[in-house]
Amino acid sequence: MVLPVSFYDRPVLEVARDLLGARLVRRLNGQRLSGIIVETEAYRGEEDLACHARAGRPPRTEVMYGPPGHAYVYFTYGMHWLLNCVTGPEGFPAAVLVRAILPREGIETIAANRAGQPCKLWCNGPAKLTRALAVDGGFNAANLCDPQGSLWIEAGRPVPDHRVRNGPRVGIQRVPEPWRSIPWRFLADLPESQQEIMK
Repeated sequence: MVLPVSFYDRPVLEVARDLLGARLVRRLNGQRLSGIIVETEAYRGEEDLACHARAGRPPRTEVMYGPPGHAYVYFTYGMHWLLNCVTGPEGFPAAVLVRAILPREGIETIAANRAGQPCKLWCNGPAKLTRALAVDGGFNAANLCDPQGSLWIEAGRPVPDHRVRNGPRVGIQRVPEPWRSIPWRFLADLPESQQEIMK
């Protein structure tokens, strides 16, 4: 089942936690590529100095102020695309960065898109997973709740609380406290046996 708008129309921290275990799906040339989401980060409002909305509402961040359940895809370091899910009420900028997935479908295509990399490194970072699934800026503002589209998220097996770890967000060393250390990163700490069940 594709996650509905109501899933995203909630506080960003709740959505970031509950996306763990969900399945990110990309339709590419009629083929399904997918992976189980195992790492996310929450970014909330203009007061969050690690959030792009800290600069207000320039064209780049306009989608963050839009309706929940849409993709916010941006370019960083002049070479990487990163995928986020817009959350909460329209007009309030908040989004969840999808940081890592466990590949599940379209493995041959994912492998080709990540040629030269061992399988454990195919999708274990936000720029890696977008390359693996061929997600780029053309998906910015895409409706993630549309099963007829090319990118969406499906419900999966919930990850129990004892398998979830929190920590600081990554790559924001220049951001002042408390934002640099606030534990808004969510990781599914799944043993190999549980990873097999999540298929």
